[in-house]
Amino acid sequence: MYMRLKDGKSKVLTLSYDDGVVQDIRLIGIMNKYGIKGTFNINSGSYVAEDTVREKYYGRMKLSEAKELFINSGHEVAVHGYTHPFLEKLKPEQVLCDVLRDRQDIEKQYGVITRGMAYPFGTYNDMVVDCIDKCGICYSRTTASTGKFDFPQNWLTLHPTCHHNDKRLMELAKDFAEGKSWLPHAKMFYLWGHSYEFDNNDNWNVIEEFCEYIGGRDDIWYSTNIEIYDYVKAYEALEVSLDKTIIHNPSAIDVWFKKRNGETYCVRAGETLRI
Repeated sequence: MYMRLKDGKSKVLTLSYDDGVVQDIRLIGIMNKYGIKGTFNINSGSYVAEDTVREKYYGRMKLSEAKELFINSGHEVAVHGYTHPFLEKLKPEQVLCDVLRDRQDIEKQYGVITRGMAYPFGTYNDMVVDCIDKCGICYSRTTASTGKFDFPQNWLTLHPTCHHNDKRLMELAKDFAEGKSWLPHAKMFYLWGHSYEFDNNDNWNVIEEFCEYIGGRDDIWYSTNIEIYDYVKAYEALEVSLDKTIIHNPSAIDVWFKKRNGETYCVRAGETLRI
């Protein structure tokens, strides 16, 4: 048995962008245009005041702007530290306080249950990983790009495929998009960055070209980080007989898998499938 993704697809694409800056508005416009979904990691202690008058379109969002952008958008809002600290420099109780405060504020502000995170500055150590686990965080993204399309071994140190400024971005995109969909193992392309970098580098064309190329493909599932996590965990929770002819899905998520003979099966939520 090999894991297949939602609707039996073999590939999933997700984006992850940090800090809750006003350029996220333009980025989400591009993502929505091409049917691409992602996760936006927010520092809920860093919104600018509601009466802020900007001389230029730059900096953190107002809370009202962020709520208008993210609520019911189809994109995920996740933790990024209340004050964007170097978490590994703090005492454990300070890490717990910062992460839990960010999570609690995000949940109240956006009306969601927040279980995802990206490490501020991408830095962490064993103490930090242990603390965020205690905070009910189920995955946390690093900044250590792999150049690969693998699912993580440890979701609390989730390494992305690449940053959008990676010189190999379109090479990796083509490898991912044109790779053989019949290969047994499912693949994930995980792109990360900060949307203000497109203004800093005057290269909005990079993300526009990437999204135009990679979007709208029948064999790719376009997903948020938490949707991928929940799906993989549902697949891993399948109960399978020793001869692999009886498969029970105890989760609330429909799950797909592929057999060595090439046939793809769906086990509906709560279903027991006999093949």
